[in-house]
Amino acid sequence: MSYNNIISKENNGITTITINRPKKLNALNRETIQELHEAFSEADSDIDTKVIIVTGSGEKAFVAGADISEFSDFDVNQGTELASKGQELLFNFVENLSTPVIAAVNGFALGGGLELAMAAHFRVASHNAKLGLPEVSLGVIPGYGGTQRLPQLVGKGRAMEMIMTGGMIDANQALSYGLVNYVTTQDELLPLCEKIGVKISKNSTVAISAAIRAINANFKDGVDGFNVEIQEFGNCFGTDDFEEGTTAFLQKRKADFPGR
Repeated sequence: MSYNNIISKENNGITTITINRPKKLNALNRETIQELHEAFSEADSDIDTKVIIVTGSGEKAFVAGADISEFSDFDVNQGTELASKGQELLFNFVENLSTPVIAAVNGFALGGGLELAMAAHFRVASHNAKLGLPEVSLGVIPGYGGTQRLPQLVGKGRAMEMIMTGGMIDANQALSYGLVNYVTTQDELLPLCEKIGVKISKNSTVAISAAIRAINANFKDGVDGFNVEIQEFGNCFGTDDFEEGTTAFLQKRKADFPGR
């Protein structure tokens, strides 16, 4: 598919989705959110794609936030719909995708940008990354899952401080908080994400999808994550990947997983 605001390319089992609005510091408007939904959906359906990397174009920003000009005159109902539709189309959608998603955070990840990065399954940052949720400085709160995912990742107290102050933290602070897994140079950011992606792609895509569902279940109200793990574990025994993985182990060879 062709897009106006993003670029999506698959290479050796890794699809890289790049938000390409450099003049707007890759800010998220409604069209970009819709295009991201379509690109993630397309990559998730592609049997050749084992891992998805999402990043921003240029050297300044991953995503510097939402496009404020689109909603500055919204009323209560419109604001509620904006958050609801955005979470459904993109942020919750990415979190629950069956294909692993790595956020390569190059530069500013603010507001909706940090919320997108947090919706990914984990994050890698460049040295110049700045991360924050500055929404309270605009008289509003994070609306794309930021108040929920940030405490899950960094703890309640740190999340409260970050959201209340609206301040930014740098890459090393994000690493110490557990908000990102690695910090590297800008030049090495995508190569490192690709290296991790290759490691992931050698394993069972069926099992990885089951692991994503089981891990996410622990963060859903009213859901017993242990029971989900038991069910997903049991389901694995009925897959071709389980048969290949165990057979390869017993035969002392590398597994060649048939995948989804």
